[in-house]
Amino acid sequence: MTATGTPAKPAYRRLSVEERRVQLLDAALVLFAHRAPEDVSLDDVAAAAGVSRPLVYRYFPGGKQQLYESALRSAADELELCFTEPHKGPPTERLKRVLDRYLTFVDQHDAGFSALLQGGSVCETSRTTAMVDEVRRAAAEQILLHLGANHPGARLRMMVRTWIASVESASLIWLDEGKQPPAPELRDWLVDQLIAQLAATAATDKETAAAVTALATHEDAEGPVGRLVRRVLPVVSGASHLLPAANES
Repeated sequence: MTATGTPAKPAYRRLSVEERRVQLLDAALVLFAHRAPEDVSLDDVAAAAGVSRPLVYRYFPGGKQQLYESALRSAADELELCFTEPHKGPPTERLKRVLDRYLTFVDQHDAGFSALLQGGSVCETSRTTAMVDEVRRAAAEQILLHLGANHPGARLRMMVRTWIASVESASLIWLDEGKQPPAPELRDWLVDQLIAQLAATAATDKETAAAVTALATHEDAEGPVGRLVRRVLPVVSGASHLLPAANES
């Protein structure tokens, strides 16, 4: 990688058709990760891969748009994998591992990630928008599965999708703020946000309340849920005057 963020030109070697296609996609992904799509040319991709411009066209006859969509599809598949986690151990500990992978992806694809989620690129189409929405829906489905909600109702599904949207927004702000606070702190805060949203939704939705009750039985006292409860209790105790008196029905 050069000082300008452009991959160093590799030595040419004969590759199979699939190997060459993967090489071109990898070179494109690195470039799209550090620049907005409209700022990347086919000449840039060819130079990064150490091949000629006509060779790029041979594999992507649709030009830059086809290359961008193919690279985005590859990135979307990688991003979806971030949310895949074995259903073992406390749910919030699984979620922390998911967010660690997600924030690593955001960190490694900073400029491209921002361009992807904020939209407005000249390369944006209904197909690219559908890819992004597919990742969001896949992420929501994974979170619901970890919550034990195999058939979630409208309120719980909406809450999880709202949290996914807040994770995206926080990630964009994190990039804009120079990746501060450190990723582990951001991860823990995002976990706290999900716990808080679950608690608030459970107060008025029986299905969410059942999911929270089941989730709590799998959590450790020293895990994210226990730590958040201990931090919040002193705060809410100051509002004890809002609770009904003991002799009130």
